[in-house]
Order: sequence, then C-alpha cells, then structure tokens
Amino acid sequence: MFLENTLNFDKQTGWIEVVCGSMFSGKTEELIRRIRRAKYANLDVIIFKPKVDKRDKKDNVVSHDDTTIDCKTIKRASEIYKIVKDSKVIGIDEAQFFDDEIVEVCNSLANHGVRVIVAGLDMDYKGVPFKNMANLMATAEYVTKVHAICPKTGGLAHYSYRKTKSKKRILLGKGDEYMPLSRAAYFKKKNKKSKG
Repeated sequence: MFLENTLNFDKQTGWIEVVCGSMFSGKTEELIRRIRRAKYANLDVIIFKPKVDKRDKKDNVVSHDDTTIDCKTIKRASEIYKIVKDSKVIGIDEAQFFDDEIVEVCNSLANHGVRVIVAGLDMDYKGVPFKNMANLMATAEYVTKVHAICPKTGGLAHYSYRKTKSKKRILLGKGDEYMPLSRAAYFKKKNKKSKG
C-alpha cells in the first residue's frame, strides 16, 4: 500500500512516485486519486498529458472508468518547465508517450522540492519495457505496480495484449484494441498467434 510522504516541503527535496502497469490496471485512476488528495491538502497542483493522447478531451485526463481531471496537454517533456511555476505537486499521465527527456525533467523537478507523480505503461504490447518508464522506476523513491484482472484466468494481469494486427509500437486504444492478460494467458495467445 502506498502512503503519501507527509514531510514538510520547505525542509526537504521532492520525490518521484511512479504508478505503472498494463492497460486497464487503474494507473490513471490512482494518479487522479493522489492528485485529488494533494488538492485536499491545499497544495498547488498541475497535471500533464502528452499531445499524442487524443482519445479524450484535450484538457482532461480520463481514466477507463470515466473519472476526469483537468490537465495541460504538451508535446515535449521540456514544456513542463515553462508551465510549472510554484506548483508543489506535478502529475504526469501516459509518461511512456513522452520523449526520453521526461526522466531528466522529473528528476530536476524532484531535486527542486516538487512531488512528481508519474503514471504510465511499463511494457508495450510485445512485453518489452518502455525505456523512459524503466528509467523513471529506477530513479523514483516510490514505485507502485498496479494490475488488471485477466478475463481468461481471473488472475492478476500485467500484460497488454493487442487484439488488432497493427505492428506499430504506439497504438492508442481502449477495449477494442487491447485486453489485459496474465503471464500464462498472454504467452498462450502469443504462441498461438505465431503458429497461426
């Protein structure tokens, strides 16, 4: 279970929290929950999402259960510096879609006393880790891996199985394009697909 760090912001540096997992695992829900708790504490917060994520409204982060929160949409991670100002808590959704500079930006913000909460996929549809997410997990103080439920086994799912034939690494999608699967179900489907 994750517990917020309640130390005084004026007497320490910030930190990085990473929430990662597969599609439909609740990453964005958890990001929104943490941001809302920071708002309840009267902290100045701001949340960002990448411009490539055009699945929902431009100025909203939206979870798969339709929970929404206002955000700023940006193209490059470095744009965060221009917008942040005096914010004490920064949220970043879909971090895997940002350029590799996201790692330096998050660390720089944390070094300047900002609590940085990052949510994103840890692996692509082939089960290959996203480099920037792996680097963020390595430098973060807190890493929370959330899981979906596998519809095939009923167990915990941490793979994002792509149901379409697209070979592009980045394919924005929802339930029509992806299904969360457990390790056993994922490799069973993957092996069946390669033989067929």
